[in-house]
Amino acid sequence: MATKALMRPESGFSGLFDDFFRPWTDMFEGSRLLGKGANLPAVNIIENGNEYKVTVAAPGLKSKDFNIDVENNVLTISAEKEDKMEEKDERYTRREYNYTSFSRSFTLPDDVKQDSIEANYKDGVLNLTLPKKEEARKPKVSKHVTVK
Repeated sequence: MATKALMRPESGFSGLFDDFFRPWTDMFEGSRLLGKGANLPAVNIIENGNEYKVTVAAPGLKSKDFNIDVENNVLTISAEKEDKMEEKDERYTRREYNYTSFSRSFTLPDDVKQDSIEANYKDGVLNLTLPKKEEARKPKVSKHVTVK
């Protein structure tokens, strides 16, 4: 149950409306024509007994390019990178600019210990560890009650 809450992007409507309008949004705003969505990295979320693991595929960046914030129970992962290159010759000057950015937000489950979230970036993958609060780590006690 908690995993579903973590996986829910912090955005407006989704599901049926997204599926219905997808052919038009892909055509006019989608990644095929305008590059929209091309910068959104893939995100995987795994839950185990003690923590949530969030992995973000973001090759070509450095640790300093990321911003990770938690506010009002929403985890926001964003990155910005700007590359500039200038080549001068006696006959010409060539300048190239490349700007990459993305932002992804997720509603956190109540059992995340927000002040203990850790992140590291290695080999093009951002790894976040979201530890669970102590009471969430305890095994769930179940009991069958017999009706008399």
